[in-house]
Amino acid sequence: MAHTLYFTRHGETFWNVENKICGATDIALTPRGHEQARALGAELARQGLAVDRILCSPLSRAHDTARHIAAATGWPLQVEPRLREQNFGRFEGTPRDGLAFKAAKGHFVERFGGGESMLQVAARVYSLLDELAARGDTCLLVAHNGIARVVHSYFCELTNEEYAAFGIHNCELRTYRFP
Repeated sequence: MAHTLYFTRHGETFWNVENKICGATDIALTPRGHEQARALGAELARQGLAVDRILCSPLSRAHDTARHIAAATGWPLQVEPRLREQNFGRFEGTPRDGLAFKAAKGHFVERFGGGESMLQVAARVYSLLDELAARGDTCLLVAHNGIARVVHSYFCELTNEEYAAFGIHNCELRTYRFP
């Protein structure tokens, strides 16, 4: 039986404002990021979506976003370690639009000097998605842009270039359907 998966990226962080790669570094939400999360929670409550639970990354920016959504909707919240953002190694804290980082995003087995490869991230996120597909419940995942890329690739056929270029805005809501 087909069921729905919702996905959102955390609210704005201080490093988002500074155009830096957050990755596995635990960077806090800005006041605007908290407001974005509260607004998304209010909108989801207004829509009356039927969500069984929220699963979120353990990093504070996603966890705080999920807590705001849970407070507005009443949906139960669970931390899911497989949703933590990719560790971008030497690129953590560097400009998001840096040429070296853009080129490296196309190298799916590279660990970026002590980080985590895109294949490793996909393995852990795909395992979670496979479990959710089998369970049949409707979840909201609250995570990160790198995780959004992996989730999108699970549901949509993409070229390597499309995968590397994919991203979503802070607190943007995406809807996917399991077959």
